[in-house]
Amino acid sequence: MVLGNIADRVGRVIERTSDSVSEALFEPVIRLGVTGLSRSGKTVFITNLVANLLDRGRMTQLIGALDGAIISAYLQPQPDDTLPRFEYEKHLSDMIGNTPKWPQSTRSISQLRLSFRVQGTGIMSGVRGPRTVHLDIVDYPGEWLLDLPLLDQTFAQWSEQSLALAGVGSRAEYATDWLAIDADVDAPLDEVVAQNLARAFTTYLSNCREAGFSACSPGRFLMPGDLAGSPALTFAPLAGSGGRGTLYREFERRFEAYKARVVKPFFKDHFSRIERQIVLVDALGALHAGPQAVHDLRGAMVDILNCFKTGQNGILSALLGKSVERILFASTKADHLHHAQHGALTNIMDALLREAKDRADFQGSTTQSLSLASLRTTVEEVITHDGETLDAVRGRLLDTGKDAVMYAGELPDDPTALLQTAREGAQKWLADDYAVMRFSPAKIALKSGDGPPHIRLDRAAEFLFGDKLI
Repeated sequence: MVLGNIADRVGRVIERTSDSVSEALFEPVIRLGVTGLSRSGKTVFITNLVANLLDRGRMTQLIGALDGAIISAYLQPQPDDTLPRFEYEKHLSDMIGNTPKWPQSTRSISQLRLSFRVQGTGIMSGVRGPRTVHLDIVDYPGEWLLDLPLLDQTFAQWSEQSLALAGVGSRAEYATDWLAIDADVDAPLDEVVAQNLARAFTTYLSNCREAGFSACSPGRFLMPGDLAGSPALTFAPLAGSGGRGTLYREFERRFEAYKARVVKPFFKDHFSRIERQIVLVDALGALHAGPQAVHDLRGAMVDILNCFKTGQNGILSALLGKSVERILFASTKADHLHHAQHGALTNIMDALLREAKDRADFQGSTTQSLSLASLRTTVEEVITHDGETLDAVRGRLLDTGKDAVMYAGELPDDPTALLQTAREGAQKWLADDYAVMRFSPAKIALKSGDGPPHIRLDRAAEFLFGDKLI
């Protein structure tokens, strides 16, 4: 086993070294990982990012587009023949067609390659001439990223943490049916009991996610794919312990199998080459769901940064021997707010990220937070309510198709009190509630050279890979 691990690591080092030499001598590749926590709009982000990199009229904050360094951009066949291709054309057609609609979210890993012809603008640009730079976008569910901390836990540790979490606030209500199952951990394995426990636990995770909670792992329980019904997904947290042949010992074995055969292969085979990463977050949805959801989101961000941190104690460092260079945490759906409140939304993300960085002792990567709208669906409007002037937005409601005006609530410029309320376990906000409406994509007519409208997609691109396109 030890020799196998050493050989595996040596093989990955040789492969990475070969790739680095090839890229340095020929055509550099930027590998961008895109993931999103619950309801964050990952598919829309990738689709509109690609559309606006192909037609760069709205990408004024991307330096390579502004100064003309990017001569052209074009889609190419993806480099990995074993991965599904991200269905860019279908998703774009859904978003900007005659009857605009949100594309179906992807439920597994996919990939897309966008290539740029770049003419540098520096002193050596005339000598070097144009070059080709590839952007490989790796799309994967956020639930998979939240599985990475499991690699650093035993079954007993994970069970204790999961059972404790299931007793907090509204999670306890969702856990009632699961925890009501009478299972003797010291009894011999009964597959019917095992399946009932796993099914009830999965329902609990699903209900938590629907309620706006972020920390819902193991992620493959919610997105099983071809693993549905397999022993690797048929376990649940248990208290106590048990001897050989007991329910507890079998669940412990299946937990270890889940880590070894489901979690590790993804990070070894796909994640190991990612250099830049964006994590999309529906912070407004968490605010609407209440203080517990915000506290849960903060904990999820701590777990994510713990995964990325460098040094001998970093999970990715031990598994892959590397760290991601840049990580962007982006709060989506900024178009649900008037631009006057975008700064407050970014402040909330900064505060969430700051605490996560401090608690995770994170170092080695450049990390930033941002508020954006992958596809802008609203227009801004000033309304009067009870004699008060409010900055609002107007859009077409997803459920009814009717136009509606939304004022989400006044976000605090200083998020300290808000996060303190969340940390103290309050069930509701002390003063304000934060509204959420579900808007449909707007019908748009695009001018030549323009991609679909967005908010700060260009700034996200500049942070993530703009340095490679000049």
